[in-house]
Amino acid sequence: MRNHTVVTEYILLGIPETEGLETVLFSLFSSLYLCTVLGNMLILSAIISSSRLHTPMYFFLANLSVFDLGFSSTTAPKTLSYLSGLSQGISFQGCATQLFFYHFLGCTECFLYTVMAYDRFVAICFPLRYVVIMNHRVCTILATGTWMGGCIHAIILTSLIFQLSYCGSNKVSYYFCDIPAILPLACGDTSLAQRVGFTNVGLLSLICFFLILVSYTRIGIAISKIRSAEGRQRAFSTCSAHMTAILCAYGPVIIIYLQPNPSALLGAIIQILNNHVTPMLNPLIYSLRNQDVKSALRNAFPKRGFALKKN
Repeated sequence: MRNHTVVTEYILLGIPETEGLETVLFSLFSSLYLCTVLGNMLILSAIISSSRLHTPMYFFLANLSVFDLGFSSTTAPKTLSYLSGLSQGISFQGCATQLFFYHFLGCTECFLYTVMAYDRFVAICFPLRYVVIMNHRVCTILATGTWMGGCIHAIILTSLIFQLSYCGSNKVSYYFCDIPAILPLACGDTSLAQRVGFTNVGLLSLICFFLILVSYTRIGIAISKIRSAEGRQRAFSTCSAHMTAILCAYGPVIIIYLQPNPSALLGAIIQILNNHVTPMLNPLIYSLRNQDVKSALRNAFPKRGFALKKN
């Protein structure tokens, strides 16, 4: 029998193979986080202030902005803290909280993109019935369901991970608390947590991605039947931003959790793209080619309207 010390604190070792680059990484991460916060706050301000944007599509876009703010804030503050030279430690409860919110918001993202694809499907395939189908009650139920589904998913995963005994090393070979980094530190049998984690994270993402593909296949067929070139271009432009955001979001999730022997550095790079770059890009993706959002921003911030006009 050996004596074990129960873990009460973890030490985050940071991004693999980046020793000596803390200053550069701090500048990069702080810039990404600042742009994420500013961009998504602008999108939220535009949607709230403009009555023209009080439609189902922009209602779900506002939910996406709230998600992006929360998702990036789950890991960015602690990452910036240790990159600036402060403590790399995180309490056991803090690690569990970080893992919970990471998977809560990550699952909510999958559901939310699926709902947004369904919204575009209804708008393009059933334009005359769109207002009736996507009424206020339906939109509220769909949005609430995405957040509740993400919460249930995170509760299951967090409970399975942190009911295990952690009595060995407390050094996490990563820059935040995630399942692949925490599970190897457990003392007990982790097979159940691994199977549930694989099913809930990997397969759930694939199912949502499949439903999105079905929606956009139907959308593509509907667009091909539109006779006027202007009508096809207008229909395609409303979907192109969402398709771009989906590719940025789903690619990293599938690669990280479904590869049999993940590379530590490759996994970290992909997850940085998913955690920090995608939330920053979403406001740009959804606003650069959207005249309604640009107009709302000019009205919300008239003193800065001249900058938007130039673009």
